[in-house]
Amino acid sequence: MIFVTDKGRMCNNILQYGHVYAWAREHGRKSISMRFCYKYQYFKICHTKGHNFLTYIIAKYAAKWGLIATVDFNDIAEEAIERDAAIVARNKHVLIKGWCVRFYELFIKYKAEIIDLFSFDKPILDKAQAFMGKKKIDEIRLGVHIRRGDYKTWHNGKYYFEDDVYQDYIQQFQSLFPDKQLTVYICSNDPALDKSFYRDQLKGATIVYPQGGQEDDLCLLSECDYLIGAPSTFSLVAAMYHDLPLYWLKIKRKNSPSHLSKSSIIYSVISDKLFVICQKSALLYPTTITANIFLKGYNPYLSRHLPTMKLYY
Repeated sequence: MIFVTDKGRMCNNILQYGHVYAWAREHGRKSISMRFCYKYQYFKICHTKGHNFLTYIIAKYAAKWGLIATVDFNDIAEEAIERDAAIVARNKHVLIKGWCVRFYELFIKYKAEIIDLFSFDKPILDKAQAFMGKKKIDEIRLGVHIRRGDYKTWHNGKYYFEDDVYQDYIQQFQSLFPDKQLTVYICSNDPALDKSFYRDQLKGATIVYPQGGQEDDLCLLSECDYLIGAPSTFSLVAAMYHDLPLYWLKIKRKNSPSHLSKSSIIYSVISDKLFVICQKSALLYPTTITANIFLKGYNPYLSRHLPTMKLYY
């Protein structure tokens, strides 16, 4: 059995376990996420065999007392990942930890199974769909994830954007579809978010502020047509469920020219093996296209540096 002790928060945990699940599936091994044994009880995986608090306790102390091996994936280099995977392969029972657990091709191969494991419990999905209501024929639903909190200081505030930046991008998006009715669902971890600002500035759009927990926000965002947000695994996972086009804000735009256009909406379709590969020095952003694109769904190649950046909700 492979036990996975995850780092970060909910969506980090989903992606970390997804990579381990894919490796285990490929090699005929069983795996269990220790985090989803007792926390984030919103998904199908939480109700599967072995995912319970007793399993968590047994695995935790078996590793602590040296009864099972522990492998720490702490190096993003491919040769290091291969080395650590070989250690896992040699042990019948093992605990995996670390930010750098990444098996990109296998994640793609078993992506549908991973999504099924993390499908939302029916009450959560029903709640989100009831809240959104029936979609109108001419309606486009844009999900916006405004990440604040620790982002104000993390990486010196590089990905902390003020309201006027989000407003600018939403208006640019709105201009791309002049014949459509835009509904904007704004989800944020900022309790002091100026909700009146967006309603006042975004004329012609319907602005909606969901009032649920993180599970409700994730589910609701996954039901939108497009997503915009600061770089975060939260929006990345939301896009993964239905291969939604996702736009990540990269620069503060106060003194920057407008870039969004229909021609800049470029899809990275992982199901068709059309990959946009990041250079190792480029973090999350591909070097062959501009930063102002929509990335379709979760592409493990584009998240190659997520463990280094430690993005989470």
